[in-house]
Amino acid sequence: MIRVYIVDDQDMIRTGIRTILAAAEGIEVVGDAPDGLAALAAIEDESPDVVLLDIRMPGIDGVEVTRRLRAREDAARLKIIILTTFELDQHVMDALQAGADGFLGKGVGPEELAQGIRDVVAGGGALSAVAARAVIAQVSTERARPVDAALAARFEALTPRELDVVRAVCTGRTNADIAAELHLSPHTVKTHVNRAMTKVEARDRAQLVALAFGAGIAD
Repeated sequence: MIRVYIVDDQDMIRTGIRTILAAAEGIEVVGDAPDGLAALAAIEDESPDVVLLDIRMPGIDGVEVTRRLRAREDAARLKIIILTTFELDQHVMDALQAGADGFLGKGVGPEELAQGIRDVVAGGGALSAVAARAVIAQVSTERARPVDAALAARFEALTPRELDVVRAVCTGRTNADIAAELHLSPHTVKTHVNRAMTKVEARDRAQLVALAFGAGIAD
């Protein structure tokens, strides 16, 4: 059973997520909190596997909560998924750098939310299409920088098909969209993405996108 803790300052959001996850097989909500400071104290007591964390809250925001959770001794076992509306792309990048494992928009459907949690626990990364576009928008509009040779060297280990899939991920497409475009099954696409993340040492799809732009793999 995957133990989940919800952190969001909106009562309706917390209630809605609880309702959705109550119907999800293999997932249990062990608690929730309306702000980051309350969450930090409770998470230590509840020992969840996954924290669903709103990025913008009063007091300390989701980015700071992520940093503090990552500074703990047991940080490696805890998975953090950021929930946001992505109005500000920089928030996505800040959370990525702070150590978030995945990003999901608050408008995702019940199945995508549940599957995102399962993917992160299994060692993958949850990245909804809207989150991918936010990362892409932030990275691609930054001031032009030289290609990072060290990053580019990591991508040399990828097969041609893995590179095709990574480039498609960098456009914000979902696995299903990529599968249709490349005439693959969604499962095969997911496998290619996971192998690519392992080879280039990306923690999740969001970081894979950022690394691909830094390496000059994505236009």
